[in-house]
Amino acid sequence: MNITPANVARMLKNAAQTPKYIDKQPFYSSFSASQPQSSAQPKPSAQQQPSVPQQPSVPPLSENHYEQPEKQAESSNQTDATSSAAAAAVKHAAAPTAKPEPTSAPTPAIMAKKREEKPAATFPSLDSREFPIVREYSAGGLIFDENDRVAIIARYSRAGNLEWCLPKGHIEKGETPEQAAVREISEETGIVGEITSSIATIDYWFTGVSQRIHKMVHHYALQKIGGRLSVLGDPDGEAEDAAWVAFDDLSNILSYPNERHAVWIYTKKYRNSGQEGGNEE
Repeated sequence: MNITPANVARMLKNAAQTPKYIDKQPFYSSFSASQPQSSAQPKPSAQQQPSVPQQPSVPPLSENHYEQPEKQAESSNQTDATSSAAAAAVKHAAAPTAKPEPTSAPTPAIMAKKREEKPAATFPSLDSREFPIVREYSAGGLIFDENDRVAIIARYSRAGNLEWCLPKGHIEKGETPEQAAVREISEETGIVGEITSSIATIDYWFTGVSQRIHKMVHHYALQKIGGRLSVLGDPDGEAEDAAWVAFDDLSNILSYPNERHAVWIYTKKYRNSGQEGGNEE
């Protein structure tokens, strides 16, 4: 293409004129190094300005911040512990309050386990109906001295316990109950007596090793006429000791209920009626 002087003049003329598609304000691309601020643009008002969050202020470091790290760590641990305790307290207060169980009541963990049911053991007292019945007869009673005391003896029971009781024993063949009472009392206490009255005949049951025993004991009141208190004359050696006891103390000393009942009968029959010493009129 040949450039003529006419073409050059036309190009210069077009360059001097302002293009219709260009605004009066300059256009800047994103690749511009700097963008000059135009004084024609209005500044945004206070309401239109975006709010910028303020940064929390950082307290200045203390002078001994780096000199005492152990104390600062301890203080931090205490703060954490305090915060944890406070949180636990709030949680405990918010939780529903449960009624405390009584400390005296055992918990299932410490209660004894229920034992398995086993067949009941066999005892003579439970199966007594299957045992043969044997009847025994004895005689004895209350023997008084001149001071209104009663002689009693101590002997061991079947369980091995030393018990205080009235002197008495089996009625031998050919004896009457009165004769057996005088003999047994003399053998077990060493005191010779004379029967003054009959008190009562008391019967009771007990079970031995292989038999059911129905025992009947004839009780008498006797007055001392001789002898000395001793257990050396007991042929069976069952009496361990003998003693004189005031009549009013018998109910608190005698071990067997049936003998205490005999004392009560004697009191009702003779003492309350004014017959001292058991003498019948």
